[in-house]
Amino acid sequence: MDDTSGLSLTQLMTALAQDAKAGAEALRLAGPEIRTQIILDAAQAIRARQADILTANASDVEAASGKGLSSAMVERLVLNADRVEAMAKGLEEVAALADPVGRELARWSRPNGLDIARVSTPIGVIGIIYESRPNVTADAAALCIRSSNGAILRTGSEAINSARAIYAAFEDAFARHNMPAAVQLVPTTDRDAVGLLLGGLNDTVNLIIPRGGKSLVARVQSEARVPVLAHLEGLNHTYIHARADPKKALEITLNAKMRRVSVCGATETLLIDDAVAANLLPEIAKALEAKGCELRGDAKAQLIYAMKAATEDDWRTEYLEPVLSIKVVSGIEDAIAHIATYGTQHTEAIITEDAQAAETFLNEVDSAIVIWNASTQYADGGEFGLGGEIGIATGRMHARGPVGADQLTTFKYVVRGAGQTRP
Repeated sequence: MDDTSGLSLTQLMTALAQDAKAGAEALRLAGPEIRTQIILDAAQAIRARQADILTANASDVEAASGKGLSSAMVERLVLNADRVEAMAKGLEEVAALADPVGRELARWSRPNGLDIARVSTPIGVIGIIYESRPNVTADAAALCIRSSNGAILRTGSEAINSARAIYAAFEDAFARHNMPAAVQLVPTTDRDAVGLLLGGLNDTVNLIIPRGGKSLVARVQSEARVPVLAHLEGLNHTYIHARADPKKALEITLNAKMRRVSVCGATETLLIDDAVAANLLPEIAKALEAKGCELRGDAKAQLIYAMKAATEDDWRTEYLEPVLSIKVVSGIEDAIAHIATYGTQHTEAIITEDAQAAETFLNEVDSAIVIWNASTQYADGGEFGLGGEIGIATGRMHARGPVGADQLTTFKYVVRGAGQTRP
């Protein structure tokens, strides 16, 4: 939406929703080839606008640093040339995905001759509320375009300049095709805009997706009058089983925790079997500390390697910092029980050469993503081949795990008859 002057906040948000709805209908009717090209054009526009994006991001980072935000929050915010290029490539991956709209999911015939098909359709208009990750602006916009949904993007004040600069690339792409913009960016940081979005804007908004900290998600779930697809904390665990390969245990643990500590797929608690803890933990602990990670362990872990004592709160904390809690467990069932008690049903991994133990873990751990012999940092839609994601859904309704284009569709039933009437 271009002209916001003179509008009240309610009028502004209502107009954004109406524009997103009209744009979504235009996207649906335009067909998959046009949707693909809009995303590709946005990728090229992001590359062309790299200097503007980085300048806007620098102002956000400077302001965030001045506010005393945590290092994790600032790290999430920072863009550089490589990250901008990765953003553009991510859009190209979304463009290459099979179009999820209009797929025939199932088809059958009834004894009375009725032919019934279940066909995928867009959800409608999706309100996406997120905090300090600028790349979410690009990912969310592209995935909603791919799935023919309208979107209202509301970023936090920390990333508003970056979001505006990235969003301009999508405005360029829609304008190039003379299409109304199905994706709208809330131009204000007024917190009341979130409340209006959660209210559904006169039933124009069909789904809310929050991506951010616990307080944001809690507010959305409490106040929303439309369905919510929640992205909760990533309190993730890596379990080193008694039959773990030592090299894999070391390399996977280091990557799972330290590759990027601020992402939701980072491991926050290491569980290690007491059968191998004395042999494996010292080397792993030294390697973690060498990378700047603070360790907090239970009594058994402290006897093996000098580290701070873990408290009950540590088992329940998503640090998003170079901090790792460590617990020595008495076997796989003890590890699974710990995860069930303290985890957020996001992502858990087991490191083992015992296939039966791995299958037990994969079957019994009730999280959105369970992994065998790989880093929890693979909890990412791009790594799953989804082209990107809006978040990792940890609930049980509609979608679970990475939320990509397929997960942003619902379905309708198409019934074909030959004159049947119901007796």
